[in-house]
Amino acid sequence: MPSTLIEVRRKYTPDQQVALMNAVHEALVAAFKIPNDDRFIRLTEFEPHAMVNGPGEGVADTYMRVTIDCFSGRSIEAKRDLYRQIVVRLAVHGIPHDHVSILLRESSPENWGSGGVPASDYDLGFKIEV
Repeated sequence: MPSTLIEVRRKYTPDQQVALMNAVHEALVAAFKIPNDDRFIRLTEFEPHAMVNGPGEGVADTYMRVTIDCFSGRSIEAKRDLYRQIVVRLAVHGIPHDHVSILLRESSPENWGSGGVPASDYDLGFKIEV
C-alpha cells in the first residue's frame, strides 16, 4: 500500500509520465512484493527554478525525487533492492542513476487509514516483512 510521489523539474509528455510512474511501480512490485494492482503513484512537474538541487539555480534536466510512504517492516535487503530496481528501471527511460534521489518514509499500519479503518485492522493482501 505504498503511496509514491515522483517530482521532476522538466516537462514530460503524458506517455513519458506514465512510463516513469510504471517504472517506479514495477520496482515496488519486484522489491517489496506488493500486488501489481496496489497502485497509488503521482508525478508532479516543477519549473526548474521551483525545484533546486544543490546550491545553484535549477535547470531543466532529468533530476527527480522519488518519495515513497509505506508501512514499516521491510528488511534492509528489500530496501537496497528497491533503490537498485528504481534506478535500473528509470535508466531505460534516460534517467541517469545519479539524477535519482529516493526518500523512503515508513509508518506503522495503525497510522494509515482507508475507508475509515486503520490498515492494521484489515487484510492487506500482502506481507510487509520481506
